[in-house]
Amino acid sequence: MRIGPVRRYAIVLAASALLAAVLVVTQAVSLATLLAAAAGGRLDRAALAVALAAVLLRAAHAGALTAIAGRSAAGVKAHLREELLDSAARRGPGWLAGRRAGELATLAGRGVDGLDGYLTGYLPQVFLAAFVPLAVLGWLALTDLTSAVVVALTLPLIPVFGILVGKLTGARTQRQWDLLGRLGGHFLDTVRGLPTLRAFGRSSAYVRRVRATAEAYRGATMRTLRLAFLSALVLELVATVSVALVAVPVGLRLLHGGLTLTAALVVLLLAPEAYLPLRALGTKFHASQEGLAAAAEMHAVLLEPPPATTEPRLPAPDAAVVLDRVEVRYGDKIALRDATLEIEPGDRVALVGPSGGGKSTLLALLLGFATPSAGRVLVGGVDLAGLDPAAWRARLAWLPQRPHLFAGTVAGNIRLGAPDASLDEVVAAAVAAEADGFVRALPHGYDTDLSAHGLSSGQRQRLAMARAWLRRDAALLLLDEPTARLDPASEAAVVASAARLAAGRTALLVAHRPALLSIATRTVTVDGSLTEPRPAVAA
Repeated sequence: MRIGPVRRYAIVLAASALLAAVLVVTQAVSLATLLAAAAGGRLDRAALAVALAAVLLRAAHAGALTAIAGRSAAGVKAHLREELLDSAARRGPGWLAGRRAGELATLAGRGVDGLDGYLTGYLPQVFLAAFVPLAVLGWLALTDLTSAVVVALTLPLIPVFGILVGKLTGARTQRQWDLLGRLGGHFLDTVRGLPTLRAFGRSSAYVRRVRATAEAYRGATMRTLRLAFLSALVLELVATVSVALVAVPVGLRLLHGGLTLTAALVVLLLAPEAYLPLRALGTKFHASQEGLAAAAEMHAVLLEPPPATTEPRLPAPDAAVVLDRVEVRYGDKIALRDATLEIEPGDRVALVGPSGGGKSTLLALLLGFATPSAGRVLVGGVDLAGLDPAAWRARLAWLPQRPHLFAGTVAGNIRLGAPDASLDEVVAAAVAAEADGFVRALPHGYDTDLSAHGLSSGQRQRLAMARAWLRRDAALLLLDEPTARLDPASEAAVVASAARLAAGRTALLVAHRPALLSIATRTVTVDGSLTEPRPAVAA
């Protein structure tokens, strides 16, 4: 069984805390023995050697634990980011649209980084607080049962006070995290819509909104920090009084001969060590609260069940696609109602209708980005919901309205759907998409870095078409208004390439312009439901 990075880290911390507990007791006992011998006028060389070894080992242990914690925290954070991105990828854009992109970006960025305090400070201290006090109490019980009872009775005061203060801190930190997520969302929305805001003269108002959210976040952060400082003072006071309750009776009993010097020194050296891990735990707890609030959000995201897949095999590539009384809801809004459609192999169906009628939703159903709230989508008689999404999408070629080009080379962007494609295959796909001419005119041709070079809408659309051409095994072609916002020359190039690509394939085309309709063999009107014109019957 594969052990995850979090469990592996916990095992290491448990072993480290056990070693720390042994070293604490060894150091205290050896020092007490050494000091008692020195009080009698002799040097206990064995006790001196053990004490020095214990001190050196504790220092080495602390340094090693810091290094291991930092390294392990980096691994855990990388694993969490991978899980979050994988979770978003498995659920698709439909799920992502239900969460603000800024909030999710904040969660994967600042939220995961906020776990540093938890992973490198609080979690190691949890294990120390579990092992060290128990080891100290056990040795105190063997040395002086009365002192062990006093420590056992006063020790719970620290976690009790810590819990009382921690509940208030947790609530304030959750509010702080909510404000940070809202700030990230406002900031991202403002940056994305800045041209629109400038055009309508509303940029100042939105900047003021971001500033107000940032100020609220600053205030929440300062209130949380004030509470953390006050709680540290409370825990220090409780620990100091508790140690005094042990030390004063021990001193009196030593004076009256009720306790040996060695036993008294062991008690006096070990008592603070019992309280120290719990005091430090309270301090680390406050430093980890932001990370814990983010972790709760991550836990909720990762626990959301992914779409279930039960069908072990895919239908034949040329299988018919059938929508059987499908209904799709986005919250309270019905995007499609009672949609029924049969697409035979080789059909090229044009979807027309008003904006918001559900055309893109129909494509999202076939991509697996949206799930029916009622009805079924069948492929060769098999429910699409039961198929493996990745294997099903490998059979699709998709050209969206606004294709996204990632930072990287032109060739890398074309290879998005076929990472193993050779450069010759990439060039052939670009030629088929009528993109080869402008690509070769770029500073470095197919090796041009697109993060440093902008492209027009028509050029971006043709690179996206080249991606579709590179997926030669795709049996179903999905085009979502690929000619929108294009000039006539770019539109003609995209339509010509799409016509060649759709030849011999099943295709679903969202079209508003007549040029794209020329590719279709059938036309279906989508306006909340599906309507297909019936062929005229000869008299």
